[in-house]
Amino acid sequence: MKTYRRLYPQVYDFENLYLSYRAARRAKRDRAEVVHFEARVEDQLFLLQSELRNETYQPGTYRHFYICEPKKRKISAAPFRDRIVHHALVRVIEPIFERRFIFDSYACRRGKGTHRALNRCTEFVRRYRIVLQCDVAKFFPTIDHE
Repeated sequence: MKTYRRLYPQVYDFENLYLSYRAARRAKRDRAEVVHFEARVEDQLFLLQSELRNETYQPGTYRHFYICEPKKRKISAAPFRDRIVHHALVRVIEPIFERRFIFDSYACRRGKGTHRALNRCTEFVRRYRIVLQCDVAKFFPTIDHE
């Protein structure tokens, strides 16, 4: 397995943080915390870059709420600042991991998604007579998040 070095400086690279900020704000520009961040965007990004570089960055407190689509689910939303860091990490590591994923992994991947997963499932159903239908109920909330 290949080893990758010096990835962390790519995460806190200013251009990466700026592009990550733009991705994080997409469809959220009317939210108060985004408006507040945008008021001093350069200062905020330089501060975030400094915290990441000096390894003093601390994630904020998640906001928890429930949605009912179609069943009740608990959602944990990261603060806007943390979403920028999430995007910055993904921009660096996604190309590395993307090459290693199996073809039939569809969640949260560019060019994949629910519709393509359904099409692929339909192909399998038409090709094979035996199907295992299952669901892992409430898996994510039950795992140890520490």
